[in-house]
Amino acid sequence: MRLAILALLSLCLLVPAGLAQAQGSALKRLNTGDDSRGWEAVGQLDLDGRGFCTGALIAPDLVLTAAHCLYDKETGTRIDPARIEFLAGWRNGRAQAYRWVRRAVLHPDFRFDEQTTALRVRHDLALLELHHPIRNTRVTPFTTDTQPRPGQRIGVVSYAKGREDAPSLQEVCNVIARQHGVLVTSCDVDFGASGAPIFSFDTSGVPRVVSVVSAKAQVDGEKVSLGTDLETPLNLLRVMLDKGEGILSGGSPVISGVSKDRSTSAKFAKP
Repeated sequence: MRLAILALLSLCLLVPAGLAQAQGSALKRLNTGDDSRGWEAVGQLDLDGRGFCTGALIAPDLVLTAAHCLYDKETGTRIDPARIEFLAGWRNGRAQAYRWVRRAVLHPDFRFDEQTTALRVRHDLALLELHHPIRNTRVTPFTTDTQPRPGQRIGVVSYAKGREDAPSLQEVCNVIARQHGVLVTSCDVDFGASGAPIFSFDTSGVPRVVSVVSAKAQVDGEKVSLGTDLETPLNLLRVMLDKGEGILSGGSPVISGVSKDRSTSAKFAKP
């Protein structure tokens, strides 16, 4: 079977027969405080008022998302981190916390202008350092974990086109395959869900981030989503932050080679 990214972009990953039919639970809109309890560290990223993506707080001052979210779809230029705001727990016009981004670190091998391939998806990861940490008892950063195995139960919390006013939870979807550093899942995503955290659950039910949504695709006509292999790339991004690398707000790249109207930009670029 051939996995093909929507919008006529191809991704040469072979998926075992039968796994493409994995089913998951329906999306649940988290409308109320009770619904969203425990998920407040998932937030919407306002990209200079030109679009939005989804991000997840993994430390009081660090947000994990997809690298392609940080580019203007029309021009291909990087969005100044100073123009990106993280809205933690954004729901029905209010957020639990509002923070501007101080610095952005992208995987050094990610190239926005490349055709969407397994290699591009594998490198589609970014860390955003906030100007001020979020120290709010209602917003608890998620921990991260190693990649789940094929067939394992996972879940995703995301914002997307048509449901940007509140996050939606798909508590049960499945890992279809892992190949070339890419996680293929049955999770239901749409435009705006780029960067959304993909969770695994331990025996206590505590969610841990194991990937982020990079693209949506089809396997033999069935919708699937693609995520990055998190563990190795995330460790690299943390090292880059510790070394002071990245793009500072209002500034130029620190290292060479690394390169509330939410109706355009990344919202329509990737899921």
